[in-house]
Amino acid sequence: MPLQQRQQLDELENQEWLDSLAFVMADAGDTRAAELLENLDHYAYFHGAPIQFKQNTPYINTIDVEHQPVYPGDIALELKIRNAIRWNAVAMVIRANKASDGIGGHLATYASSAELLEVGFNHFFRGHGAGASRDLIFFQGHASPGVYARSFLEGRLDEGKMNRFRRELSRDGEGLSSYPHPWLMPDYWEFPTVSMGLGPIQAIYQARFIKYLENRGLKEKGDSKVWAFLGDGEMDEPQSIGALRFAAYENLDNIVFVLNANLQRLDGPVRANSKVIQEFEALFRGAGWNVLKVVWDGKWDELLSKDYNGTIVKRFELLVDGESQRYAAFGGKELREKFFNTPELQALIEGWSDADLELLNRGGHDVNKIYAAYRSATEHTGSPTVIIARTIKGYGLGESAQARNVAHQVKKLDFGALKDLRDALKLPLSDEQVEHLEYYHPGPETPEVKYALERRAALGGPVPARVVDYVRPTVPGAEFYEEFARGSGERAVSTTMAMVQVISKLLRDKELGRLIVPIVPDEARTFGMDALVPRIGIYSPRGQTYTPVDSGSLMAYKESKDGQMLEEGITEDGAMASFIAAGTAYANHGVPTIPFYVYYSMFGMQRIGDLVWAAGDQRTKGFLVGATAGRTTLAGEGLQHQDGNSMLQAYVVPNLKVYDPAFAYEIAVIVEEGIREMYTEDQDVFYYMTVENENYVQPAMPHPEEPEKRASVVAGIMKGMYRLVHGDASAAPIKGKKVAAPLRAQLLASGPSMVAAQEAVELLKGYGVVADLWSVTSYKALHQDAVLTQRHNMLHPTETPKESFVAHQLSRENAPGVIVSVSDYVKLGADGLNGHIDRKLWTLGTDGYGRSEAREELRDFFEVDARHIVVATLYALLRDGQLGAEVVQKAIGDYGIDPERLAPVFR
Repeated sequence: MPLQQRQQLDELENQEWLDSLAFVMADAGDTRAAELLENLDHYAYFHGAPIQFKQNTPYINTIDVEHQPVYPGDIALELKIRNAIRWNAVAMVIRANKASDGIGGHLATYASSAELLEVGFNHFFRGHGAGASRDLIFFQGHASPGVYARSFLEGRLDEGKMNRFRRELSRDGEGLSSYPHPWLMPDYWEFPTVSMGLGPIQAIYQARFIKYLENRGLKEKGDSKVWAFLGDGEMDEPQSIGALRFAAYENLDNIVFVLNANLQRLDGPVRANSKVIQEFEALFRGAGWNVLKVVWDGKWDELLSKDYNGTIVKRFELLVDGESQRYAAFGGKELREKFFNTPELQALIEGWSDADLELLNRGGHDVNKIYAAYRSATEHTGSPTVIIARTIKGYGLGESAQARNVAHQVKKLDFGALKDLRDALKLPLSDEQVEHLEYYHPGPETPEVKYALERRAALGGPVPARVVDYVRPTVPGAEFYEEFARGSGERAVSTTMAMVQVISKLLRDKELGRLIVPIVPDEARTFGMDALVPRIGIYSPRGQTYTPVDSGSLMAYKESKDGQMLEEGITEDGAMASFIAAGTAYANHGVPTIPFYVYYSMFGMQRIGDLVWAAGDQRTKGFLVGATAGRTTLAGEGLQHQDGNSMLQAYVVPNLKVYDPAFAYEIAVIVEEGIREMYTEDQDVFYYMTVENENYVQPAMPHPEEPEKRASVVAGIMKGMYRLVHGDASAAPIKGKKVAAPLRAQLLASGPSMVAAQEAVELLKGYGVVADLWSVTSYKALHQDAVLTQRHNMLHPTETPKESFVAHQLSRENAPGVIVSVSDYVKLGADGLNGHIDRKLWTLGTDGYGRSEAREELRDFFEVDARHIVVATLYALLRDGQLGAEVVQKAIGDYGIDPERLAPVFR
């Protein structure tokens, strides 16, 4: 058959198939048509037809105009509201920078997202009054000026606060934080989002935790949604996309991502040479998300309706984002010359002026298109939804900002640009008012303000708003933990196992047990937590649809819809996001769940540090437990597994309390007091505790029969240190000693270094040194108290100076002799006490990279074993003038220490 004839037949056949499909759609509906297409696809694939999988749909709106619902609001009033907010957001930032040049702030992000947010504020975002169906909203951090400006219109923020944007330390009163920060504005913001990438992953795990609470009966089932507003540039962060598949696997149909695709990041286009929206569509569709694209506004529908050959759609496919930005920046003339660049396209706009072409806008600025997408997203079931909305960065801000590469950095507009903005927004402001950057508030009794307040009232009240209202749980007293105070007898137990036993006992408590949320990445067996699995189950929204291979055994793997443990797989970020969701449930849902996130300590703090800061910012409660901790306790694992630094990384988070316990009873005390402090007293702190996997006999708590002394031990554990062993001061003197009185030393040990310190106490007796042994549970607690005491004394110079806890404990009267500390962490942690006590503290620690070795060799390598503690103590005595150098030299020889070997930090 001739080629031309073949082509004509193919075209005829194509049209017959299309006509058939059109008939099915008209007669049986879209669902039936989709079913037929899927059957055809399966048939073709089975019979070897080369079906190419496509992750993208055409570069047009997902919801066509025929399926677009009628907009339920007063569009004219909402435009007036939006215009007032736009102006006030701009005025607030520019005023701040005029008052203090360089104070910062952003204009362009909110300018691009105003319609996206306002449709939500007016029709979707449900406040606390909605009860179980209230929404959680992660606002795009750089859009905060617009959120503040709306609160100003609603009467929640006054002009004074608006004037103190980014001036939180003003003497005139409280100001407004730069971005969403619950720590700084605890009654307003709920979620910190401007450390980009953390919002998306946290939003996903918050949505998951809502399902968890509902399936476990801890929260009334509702229809709440988690809304996360994201930037397209932000999606380059690994945390932004790392949990997308997890959200689909968990069927999180209660989350809606709104991706503000203004096509620009901080320095320029996100993907100048392609289309980032299509990239995102492929990414989310591939991960199992429901994708709704809002690309073009309603004006384009006029052209699409008469484009019978698909000419415009084909031209859309040829667009790249760099080209799109030029149209947004240079307007109708550029669009006419460069986009409508063929006779067919020019025919479609015949009779249109450049002003008409200016009205061809992006879908993210059309409230009808946005409403249709939001409504579809909230009605969708079975999978998460992302709305990818095409917007213009700096929309409406004029030639200096709109769609320009510098848009993100623009903080000021000149007088001419401000007048143009006023005119575009149709605001009744005089030139003088514009010049003085006056805010525009139409008045509380005007239709637009009444409308805004009525819409918020109908949706459950103001947003954002952080409301803390929960029933304080009854915390078990000391008797609950008595078994840990008795010690382990002759049985050797690791502190990791002791921690697991504490959690296990808490899970059995009648009141508190249901609130405990154990969280592990993928190490339950490593930490000895596998015994909890058959008892409390691992949470799974599907339950257990299979018979596990260990079915019938005592330790059988168990998943259930009401499972209590969150076993997150190999994702420290995901597990930490779960910890945050559980630790903020007291505020977000009124349910004071108590998370215990147990993880490999080395893969915790250094990998999830940014999320730990986010946890502190949003006043998370709970226990982070760094298991298999310390540089020398994790035999054989080597450099990347051995943790000698998490104490310092944890130290810098202001409201994170940091503990390195050595014994089971210390762990029990810290957990007991921590739960009381966080949940009964409602203190906005959370805890980091390290535990290790080395087995040794757990001693009984000192002074079991003396309540006052026992209380002193408890107080010492929480304040950071207590004396564990009083040395016998009647020890005989030895040759080489320069003074007649007994030699004295104070040994400070924490966590896994305690065993070596206990051995060193005995070895020092051979050198005539009487040593007291102190358990230091928290160098951070000691240092913070010392710093605060120093500050108080400095600011109250005429008063009698106060004495810090550590200065009192280690004073010469209370603790005579030299002071030596040993830790399985870097020296700098203990070194912080130098300058806060009345003499030098000599420190031993594990500076350097880890090694694959056994514990004894590791401790020799890092010079933290009993031998090195003895040598350090003797040297301290030498420097104090109490001992001859020959004694120190003899000890070095006695223990076979090579004084010429490189320090571990260089090896």
